[in-house]
Amino acid sequence: MTAEAQDVTELLLSRIRDVPDYPKPGVLFKDITPLLADPEAFTALTDALAGLCSAHGATKIVGLEARGFILAAPVAVRAGLGFIPVRKAGKLPGATLRQAYELEYGTAEIEVHAEDLAAGDRVMVIDDVLATGGTAEASIELIRRAGAEVAGVAVLMELGFLPGRARLEPALSGAPLTALITV
Repeated sequence: MTAEAQDVTELLLSRIRDVPDYPKPGVLFKDITPLLADPEAFTALTDALAGLCSAHGATKIVGLEARGFILAAPVAVRAGLGFIPVRKAGKLPGATLRQAYELEYGTAEIEVHAEDLAAGDRVMVIDDVLATGGTAEASIELIRRAGAEVAGVAVLMELGFLPGRARLEPALSGAPLTALITV
């Protein structure tokens, strides 16, 4: 890791607040709202993610509901790329592609507008946290079903004690997975 990348990592980590016992006892929640409120840290995060999009040849950016929207939209602007929201089922009007995925206790579904992705698109998936990997895995499937290619997945923070990376490896088919911070 370069000295500059180390400085960015330290800045980002210094702006993430630990909230014990949220949303339930025993959970240590990583709150990114102080990072978002700090213009220097938010700019550094946006620049780092935009750099990954450029390095991996992305032509579009997908942001995952909901905090992924907060990160992906300014990255798209900075990188000069289109932003495509991947939403919970039933939130997008018009024709959509829908993908179900497994949760710890049940299933969920996400959607994307069918016309927003096409053959020839190289799509970078951006989210705030990689935990179990279910939503990211489902988004990769949606991107490929639309005929586009996955340029990579980038997250602010990976929860290294959860199996998200291992779950995503087969779905990535060689596309890079980058976490700016691993906790």
